[in-house]
Amino acid sequence: MYTSIIQVREKQAMWVAIDHVQLAMPVGAEDTARGFYVDVLGLAEVPKPPVMAARGGCWFEAGAVRLHLGAEADFRPARRAHPALLIRDLAQFVAARGLSAKWSDEVPGTVRCHIDDPFGNRIELIDS
Repeated sequence: MYTSIIQVREKQAMWVAIDHVQLAMPVGAEDTARGFYVDVLGLAEVPKPPVMAARGGCWFEAGAVRLHLGAEADFRPARRAHPALLIRDLAQFVAARGLSAKWSDEVPGTVRCHIDDPFGNRIELIDS
């Protein structure tokens, strides 16, 4: 099937940005999430709407970065699927926080690493 340049431009014009990424966490682990996402990564917790807060979980953000953690009774960590977050001075950030990072040079010209949150979810950090 042939896609015209006009169809491609129309599709591109629709998309704006990613509003947030959601990860899962065990039920009742909000304090552990806060300890990592606020105290270690430096994100701020933002309140969830009351009807959603009743389900558990936490929302965090800093600038354009928004991560939502939803509580799941049958929680399993995301080991492949992951958010990739851009950050300035990545090496300094990782060192200052004592993060256990797995560095990767698989993408030429990109400085990046992977870390795990306290629940085993994979998070990619990319130097901007």
